[in-house]
Amino acid sequence: MAFTIFVWWFSTGLILMAVKRADRSGENAHLTGVMFSLPVLLAGGFGLYWSGGHLTVAGVYVAFLSALAIWGWFEMAFLSGIVTGPNLRHCPEDVPEWERFVRAWGTVAYSEMALTACLIAILLVLHDAANVFGMWTFIILYFARISAKLNVYLGVPNINEEFLPHPVRHLASHFRIAPMNWMFPISTTALSFGVACWLERAYATEVGSAGLVGFTLLATLTALALLEHWLMILPIPDARLWRWMIPDTNKGLARPDPKNT
Repeated sequence: MAFTIFVWWFSTGLILMAVKRADRSGENAHLTGVMFSLPVLLAGGFGLYWSGGHLTVAGVYVAFLSALAIWGWFEMAFLSGIVTGPNLRHCPEDVPEWERFVRAWGTVAYSEMALTACLIAILLVLHDAANVFGMWTFIILYFARISAKLNVYLGVPNINEEFLPHPVRHLASHFRIAPMNWMFPISTTALSFGVACWLERAYATEVGSAGLVGFTLLATLTALALLEHWLMILPIPDARLWRWMIPDTNKGLARPDPKNT
């Protein structure tokens, strides 16, 4: 559990630090950063494939970290503005709801399609593998991301817009500040049920086994996804967890061209 919490916190901060530093390092810094991080994606793919045939404690950890490496690369590519969507414009305030949804989908379309294709590939390769904990790690991250994005779109009280790097600043105009939305109870109930299921599997698994490690990792990761959802509602300054790792990009940051907004 401690391992999962640390990896969640550290990897999130590392990605935010990289994309925020790229904001201050020139026009092509984001593309350069994503290209130089490609070995992380390749290592994650190889590790996920290798671990599928090794249901051991080490194999479970490799599978878990490999899935996170793949996911982290896509997150960095998204926040860097390399793999986002065709819509790079701010959303006007007076558009009808159907147009707002289409515009919002356009901001993330390529990223979501790439992640869906990656998920399908992982399912095809690992669905009958001995070690499926890497596959389930990616599944949890995938559906938690969709749930979080829908909640932010529909409206929540707390959104950390300050963490958005320059290439995706337009995303903030598609968010909605609201006390609550109809999706939030469904999301938190589903994630709570997921935590309970993983804990039940861990409880029923032999002590010291690879399965116990794997189910504990999945339960903790799902609990962290649940926590991230509640932090959208509760007045808790969670941004402090990572703000000290992120450089100040306000100084010297070029203003966006009004013609492009």
